[in-house]
Amino acid sequence: MARVLLFGALADAAGWRDRDIEGDTIEALRLSLSGDERLAERLARPGLMTVLNQVVVRGDHPVGKDDEVAFAPPVSGG
Repeated sequence: MARVLLFGALADAAGWRDRDIEGDTIEALRLSLSGDERLAERLARPGLMTVLNQVVVRGDHPVGKDDEVAFAPPVSGG
């Protein structure tokens, strides 16, 4: 199982910040998380950041049992 971290509104919607989730790709993890309707809506929003082992990634990637995947809302700065 991969360690999944949620930040910001994603964590608020889910009611948790980190959890071990079964999935062998980022998309499989996202699909597993989408069982929660409020979380699914936020995961589908544009600009969602996906971080695999502390590196921002785009698209689908394989995920191993010792990997960490974080999902976070877009960040703006000034």
